[in-house]
Amino acid sequence: MSQYRVSGRGRVDTSRPVSFTFDGKTFTGAQGDTVASALLANGVHLMGRSFKYHRPRGPVAAGSEEPNALIGTRRGAGRFEPNTRATVQEIWDGLQTNSQNKYPSLKFDVGAVNDAAYMLFSAGFYYKTFMWPRSFWDKVYEPFIRGAAGLGVSPTEEDPDHYASRNMHCDVLIVGAGPSGLAAARAAAVEGLKVVLVDESPEAGGTLLSEPQVKIDGKPAWDWLAAEVEALKALGVKIMTRTTAIAYYHQNMVGLCEKLTDHLATLPADTPRERLWRVRAGQVVLAQGALEKPLVFHGNDRPGVMLAGSAQTYLNRYGVLVGTRPVVVTSHDSAWYAAFDLADAGAKVQAIVDIREGVHEALLTEARARGIPVKLSHTATATSGRLRVSKIRVNPVRGGQVGSGTEIDCDAVLMSGGWTPSLHLFSHTKGSLAWNDDLTTFLPEKTPEDCVIAGASRGLWGVEAALRDGAEKGREVVAALGKSGASVAYAVADDRTGTGVSMKELPTDRSPGKAKAFVDYQNDVTAKDLRLAVREGMRSIEHVKRYTTNGMATDQGKMSNINGLNIASDALGKKQPQVGLTTFRPPYTPTTFGAFAGYHRGSHFEVTRKTRIDEWAAQHGAAFEPVGQWRRAWYFPKAGESMDDAVRRECAATRESLGIFDASTLGKIEVVGPDAVEFMNRMYTNPWTKLGVGRCRYGLLCGDDGFIRDDGVIGRMGQDRFHVTTTTGGAARVLNMMEDYLQTEWPDLNVWLTSTTEQWATVALNGPNAAKLLAPLVEGVELTEEAFPHMSCVECTVAGMPARLFRVSFTGEIGFEVNVPAPMGRQLWETLWDAGQQYGITPYGTETMHVLRAEKGYIIVGQDTDGTVTPFDAGMGWAVGKAKPDFVGKRGLARPDLVAKGRKQLVGLLSEDGSKLEEGAQIVFDPKQPIPMKMVGHVTSSYDVGTTGRPIALALVEGGHDRLGEIVHIPMPDRTIAAKITGTVFFDPENARLKI
Repeated sequence: MSQYRVSGRGRVDTSRPVSFTFDGKTFTGAQGDTVASALLANGVHLMGRSFKYHRPRGPVAAGSEEPNALIGTRRGAGRFEPNTRATVQEIWDGLQTNSQNKYPSLKFDVGAVNDAAYMLFSAGFYYKTFMWPRSFWDKVYEPFIRGAAGLGVSPTEEDPDHYASRNMHCDVLIVGAGPSGLAAARAAAVEGLKVVLVDESPEAGGTLLSEPQVKIDGKPAWDWLAAEVEALKALGVKIMTRTTAIAYYHQNMVGLCEKLTDHLATLPADTPRERLWRVRAGQVVLAQGALEKPLVFHGNDRPGVMLAGSAQTYLNRYGVLVGTRPVVVTSHDSAWYAAFDLADAGAKVQAIVDIREGVHEALLTEARARGIPVKLSHTATATSGRLRVSKIRVNPVRGGQVGSGTEIDCDAVLMSGGWTPSLHLFSHTKGSLAWNDDLTTFLPEKTPEDCVIAGASRGLWGVEAALRDGAEKGREVVAALGKSGASVAYAVADDRTGTGVSMKELPTDRSPGKAKAFVDYQNDVTAKDLRLAVREGMRSIEHVKRYTTNGMATDQGKMSNINGLNIASDALGKKQPQVGLTTFRPPYTPTTFGAFAGYHRGSHFEVTRKTRIDEWAAQHGAAFEPVGQWRRAWYFPKAGESMDDAVRRECAATRESLGIFDASTLGKIEVVGPDAVEFMNRMYTNPWTKLGVGRCRYGLLCGDDGFIRDDGVIGRMGQDRFHVTTTTGGAARVLNMMEDYLQTEWPDLNVWLTSTTEQWATVALNGPNAAKLLAPLVEGVELTEEAFPHMSCVECTVAGMPARLFRVSFTGEIGFEVNVPAPMGRQLWETLWDAGQQYGITPYGTETMHVLRAEKGYIIVGQDTDGTVTPFDAGMGWAVGKAKPDFVGKRGLARPDLVAKGRKQLVGLLSEDGSKLEEGAQIVFDPKQPIPMKMVGHVTSSYDVGTTGRPIALALVEGGHDRLGEIVHIPMPDRTIAAKITGTVFFDPENARLKI
């Protein structure tokens, strides 16, 4: 057994050795170890390199706050993950790990030259350095920045794992299974509430796992913990370990990420790697504890320099001594207890160095009993050692003056600057924080959510205080849920409480401008960087953060924010609350993309929505394409037909006789209420007041900016009811826009909006024989030009089914859209199909629909518009109500830029040589102009021969409406194509074919 593995200590199982590799070398740990604890047990402290200076780094913490020991992990092809924290990755037989951000090796890294030139890389150096000469940006600066960015290497292989997601509801969600979380869980569970207790660690217990000397109710801490966990399970508490609460959203929704297989040597079949939980809780208890603060002094980042509390965790939880000759540097009592534990485990503690002038006599007595030298009123000013700390220099401080230093040999430095409540999740709720001068930190104050904070998260210290507060907060949430909780008392012995002072940085005898006193370890941000940022004009803590990158590492400021704030506030000469705190954002810890994506990958990347007619189309050989979230029939090829052949046939059949089309995916919104017509007048560019019941109108929707957002045919089904159709991909967007205006701009209107896209199945019939087919099947209206003219709508019966029948056309032919309740869609389609055989009925898909509509000059929003096209640009000024007092986009349309000459306008194009143009191809007026050419537009839609006898195209061209008949040019890789500008209507410009 290694000299650093302590027999009889820890919760790992040393009888079950586990082999893994680090940088190709095999190491042995114990079942229950993390990569960090196993490497430390083998005497390895060097585990990584810092981002900017490539300085040697080892673990400074023992949990998810770790900024230094970031590694890559692998378990075979595709299962590689960079930037995994060695302090949380559990080992298993065969695990492969590697260090990062080094070349050619971890011990010899040429990038460390940056460390020697550190004076060139001061705060904000990139803002200053990469500005001149301007010509260097593309070929020198940008490639350099991209090459240097990041720590780990991105995976290159497809991830074979799968990820899951689930929803959960509970009465009480407790985040953190330490003493306060356990006590809160019991208080809620005994009242019969549904309680969920989550913790990111592999086992519950929190600080109890590192404090085995504590006795609770007469039992040793670990015995009490085992019994309490079993008791909570018996009460129905769902205890979720290896589960991190990553985000706290509105209305008490908390996001959890549960790791399911990362600790297993053999992967169970069909088990997801991670599961994302969306939890809605009646009440939330945040019991996340506190994070230990590093001390800021020169050389505080060498491998072997770590938090005292973490060293205590490695000893008592993993049975590992982080050093046999440690020095403890502290400003808080807690580090003394860490020194005592290490000494009792066989380490020869070289000294306890405390910045304070005096400490409790009990601590001094304990130190003397163990023969530990004590240096009060001393500071640390430097460390030595290339790849691991070997010496520390300490200096006396008298009257604010730093005296001569003394070097102490050591193999570890354990530091503690006190503790900071973990407030990240609380801050996600937009909760307010209050500054506490005594603790020199922020504490939680108020939150808009149904949430309480317990234990160390709100500045309490010690196991007894945490248990008592957890029980009290548990009773609070029980009362909030309408029950009366009973008091629970805990008898605690051998508790460790204490106090301390907070230091912005330790006093030093070094030049402040040259000291490498690190605040953010991963990003190599030093105290002098923060002070320089203030000198260079950064006044907001958010500006200081971005100028220096302090708190922007993967630990998201868990270890650096408070120290950084204290230094910045000192430099500004302001109190900390006046400077403020940076914003904490989700996720709480780095989370895989896989966890967020869940089931949405591959063929499940997006939900595939199918109409009721989809199966019929598949059975009849349709090729499909995705449109929005829908799967739509693209075309229906017959044996031996290419796509072009099939589309030509479908176009001809529809123009000559009868085509049938599944239009169920069109967005549909029911607009109902006494003020429905007023609402429509305000939303759409067209006027709606005089539209009669039973009539339809093409509706054009603009944004505030005056640009086209959507369109569709709208039928007035009653005085207070409109059937609104939208584009397939725009349904949700249009409904959201309507709701936004109704709720925020026009709350006085009595209008109700309902999405009915899925309620109706829609079948479109187009062609000269459409009315002949449909007339015998319709009851309630005669399909004549007089009784049911073009742009009419009616509620009637079609083939015995209740229907909304619209006489509209997106092809220029006689057309009808039959809407029936969705479950009847397939039945309607098959009825029409059977009845239409006498007319040679032909199914057609979206490609044919596009060709037919383009021949008539009908636009598709998002294809013939690009977010900068107005109704006038599209040649649809007729759809804008000139006399309307107001509508969405009216003021936008009056902006000078939108009425200026030379705007890109929609026109038709016919190539001079009869070739098909490419969609997206750029257009120029003069093909002989020097490069770079001035592009004056682009092709928006282009189709091969449909029914016009030649290829056609639509395009946006500068000043296009005034250039009809002119020739423009389309430069292509192999040639330049000339094309004539025409009107947008290529077929039946008189609309004669619309009449029955």
